[in-house]
Amino acid sequence: MATQQRPFHLVVFGASGFTGQFVTEEVAREQMSPERSSRLPWAVAGRSREKLQRVLERAAMKLGRPTLSSEVGIIICDITNPASLDEMAKQATVVLNCVGPYRFYGEPVVKACVENGTSCIDICGEPQFLELMYWKYHEKAAEKGAYIIGSSGFDSIPADLGVIYTRNKMNGTLTAVESFLTIHSGPEGLCTHDGTWKSAVYGFGDQSNLKKLRNESNLKPVPIVGPKLKRRWPISYCRELNSYSIPFLGADVSVVKRTQRYLHENLQQSPVQYAAYVTVGGVTSVIKLMFAGLFFLFFVKFGIGRQLLIKFPWLFSFGYFSKQGPTQKQIDASSFTLTFFGQGYSQGFGPDKNKPNIRICTQVKGPEAGYVATPIAMVQAAITLLTDTSDLPKAAGRIGSQLCINLWDLRRGFIISKIRKMDKSKRSHD
Repeated sequence: MATQQRPFHLVVFGASGFTGQFVTEEVAREQMSPERSSRLPWAVAGRSREKLQRVLERAAMKLGRPTLSSEVGIIICDITNPASLDEMAKQATVVLNCVGPYRFYGEPVVKACVENGTSCIDICGEPQFLELMYWKYHEKAAEKGAYIIGSSGFDSIPADLGVIYTRNKMNGTLTAVESFLTIHSGPEGLCTHDGTWKSAVYGFGDQSNLKKLRNESNLKPVPIVGPKLKRRWPISYCRELNSYSIPFLGADVSVVKRTQRYLHENLQQSPVQYAAYVTVGGVTSVIKLMFAGLFFLFFVKFGIGRQLLIKFPWLFSFGYFSKQGPTQKQIDASSFTLTFFGQGYSQGFGPDKNKPNIRICTQVKGPEAGYVATPIAMVQAAITLLTDTSDLPKAAGRIGSQLCINLWDLRRGFIISKIRKMDKSKRSHD
């Protein structure tokens, strides 16, 4: 990546949005790290100069860095103006795209970045967008030398690297993993901005097109090693965690499966089956969830129903999603634990007529998922692209999920830095 010819190494597009302001703050914090010998030139981008300036002023005040606004460039561009997106892409080595829902606003950014040889990272949790972008732009991205990396936030770096970490810790062959996400909250409870809610509403309303896209891809099935991993019921009980659980409906399964395909087809590694769940607590929570789920599944089928779901997120989600998003107190008191239960074969044993004879449990823990862990993950993925260029793939596989980066180097670039930063800022429980 030709950083010398471009004025900005990083550009945060959508910096004035709800998540974008946290990503902007994280880039600024990264620049202040004592481990960084020199600062990277960077900019924020969006439609309104005034809003972008206010975001920088808030970040400067929060970080105690009054000169921040004068150190960061501002680029004015609009998702509806392709020429302005081209101008943004030409000025950047890596674009951090925070404008969603990506099914509506993501492709123009991908197109502009690919055509101008600019790498792009997003925090998309929408499988249809991720997979469609792969099929439409993979060859062009490889030709231009651009890395288009999707799902580089809480969706789905902890899950993807967690499976690889589990495999590396197992003294044998890992064949299947189930993950269970547990969200911890403080006395003021949980809340998520309705941008995530909108993505879920539109995603469920368009599931048929995702199935059609996958059928048209005609991908050769990845071989199953050992017994086939059975799906749990829509509501099941996890004895190990003493909690009921439901399937996790984000991008984790899609991303992990694509990573396992990449590792099998390109590095001849044994593929790992994967399923993802989220814990919901006890019986009372299950009953509450059932009612919310029934309302959601009914309304999402119809256009007017989707409009109601989007207009009143707080009502239909029982307060878990709102147009205002979480308060700072809610963010500070929240954290996550992602527990992985794996099974496989010890050294010397194989799947031929043998049942798995070894089990393993690992955990990934971190701060609040959406607005602390996600910005950290996104920014560290960008830093990896900028600093570990010699370790990145040189041929195909330059667009898609973070599977397209050399995963071991991403783990080094992201997790080690993440752990150090969390220890210093005390933003993690473990």
